[in-house]
Amino acid sequence: MKPNAAQLRQLKRDNMRHPAALVAVPWQEWPSAGIDEARRLKVYRSREFLVQVYEEPGGILRLSVNRTTWCERSNSWRENISWDDLQRLKREAGYADRWAVEIYPADRAVVNVANMRHLWLLDQPPAYAWGASGE
Repeated sequence: MKPNAAQLRQLKRDNMRHPAALVAVPWQEWPSAGIDEARRLKVYRSREFLVQVYEEPGGILRLSVNRTTWCERSNSWRENISWDDLQRLKREAGYADRWAVEIYPADRAVVNVANMRHLWLLDQPPAYAWGASGE
């Protein structure tokens, strides 16, 4: 996808009408999710981020996060979503009390088609996490 100049101007206008913090997007306004459409449960949007919640096999929830600004130089969504951004977005999406993990697969299983980050929400703190036993 390479947006044209008019689409980029519209995206900037759309971004400015959203608040700084995430808000729920009515389902009628959800962007297309392709093959994951049936598993998507919620969509949140802020001025800078789009967060989509998916139900994975086994009932595990996944947060998919991308920025809402386009980088013309790289021809993709702007990158560099920080750890602090992810922690805040998890909180703003209503999952502050949940532990989450990010997965770095074996090289043969890498899927890298967009500047997106994914967090899988856990039902329990993982045994290997710092501070998990002190709660």
